[in-house]
Amino acid sequence: MKTTKAGALAVVAMLLLTLSGCANLGGIDLTQVGKEGTTTYLKIALNQTESHPSYIALDHFGQRLAEKTNGRWKVDVYPNEQLGSQQEVVQFIKSGAIEMAIVSGTQLENLSKDFQVLNLPKAFKDVRHQMQVIRDPSIVGELFTSLEKRDNITVIGGFTQGSRSIYTRFGPVNKPADLKGKKIRVQESDMHIRMIELMGGSATPLSYGEVYTALQSGVLDGAENNEVSYLTQKHVEVAPYWSYTNHLVGLDYMIMRADLLKAMSDADRKIFLEEWDKAMVEHTKLWSQKTSEAIEGAKKAGAKMTKVEGDAFDKALAPLVDEFLTTKKQRELWDKIQAAQTGASSSGATNSEADNSAESEAKNEIQDSRKGK
Repeated sequence: MKTTKAGALAVVAMLLLTLSGCANLGGIDLTQVGKEGTTTYLKIALNQTESHPSYIALDHFGQRLAEKTNGRWKVDVYPNEQLGSQQEVVQFIKSGAIEMAIVSGTQLENLSKDFQVLNLPKAFKDVRHQMQVIRDPSIVGELFTSLEKRDNITVIGGFTQGSRSIYTRFGPVNKPADLKGKKIRVQESDMHIRMIELMGGSATPLSYGEVYTALQSGVLDGAENNEVSYLTQKHVEVAPYWSYTNHLVGLDYMIMRADLLKAMSDADRKIFLEEWDKAMVEHTKLWSQKTSEAIEGAKKAGAKMTKVEGDAFDKALAPLVDEFLTTKKQRELWDKIQAAQTGASSSGATNSEADNSAESEAKNEIQDSRKGK
């Protein structure tokens, strides 16, 4: 459901009342959710535009959920950071002011360092490997429920950010030395700050919504992201030099109120998680299509897209694993992720066969892992 700016401002006002203690959590009575004759509206915060694959997949998710539950559950998607920055919406989820949000993996690092494992450069070989992992509760189930008791946050999956690369105002980047002294926007994460430093740049944490102006004014020399965001956020207009460092397959998580998921009836929770899993599958397909379109669109808009020198950036980033995986638990999770990559590559199944099998297995495992929660 598309939401107007005026509607978003009204919701923000409600959120402020909620946080000051003047309203019930998000206006939702958890004892009444999903009851026949009632409608529970799920507010989903998103920092992307309406043309982005994340918005499209979420909108379709909401349509299917409303249909399958006879209108007992409906979704309002608020794009373009209308409900606040990602740091703010994480707090809104914790307080119960909103129900769901798509947030970058770096936001969850700030709540638990164990999420750094999935956010490390080279954690995933490609998008297919990434989605196989995050839809497998035997690998991520414990991690995804680890924030429930303390923060009232559960992770139900995520959307790929695709392979991320560097783009700049000043010219192509062929090797780490080309970034020396250059201010590169980075997400607010100790690990990602270190990542940019190892790549040769001067890491500059900044809110996503401020990047365009900062690039335009020269406050930033460059940033790192995927081709879809590069085009949809119009960063190509102010930083036309794209260099394929492919340093990270990024991940956005879908987080939601843990108490709300628990309050759902078993039947509604089953429908909800099945439709969400379809959203992850749809998003991945849309991502592949939109990435191809974004590359062509960026070139038409004047982007100069170049390859980098060999594996210079991979070698530069190699120390990150030992620097940031400091516990046995983190190492075990890392090993499971790498083993999933080996298992996928050694399988004799075709891509479509593997995807269909993974989709079927993931649905069953998701239901088993969430039963009774």
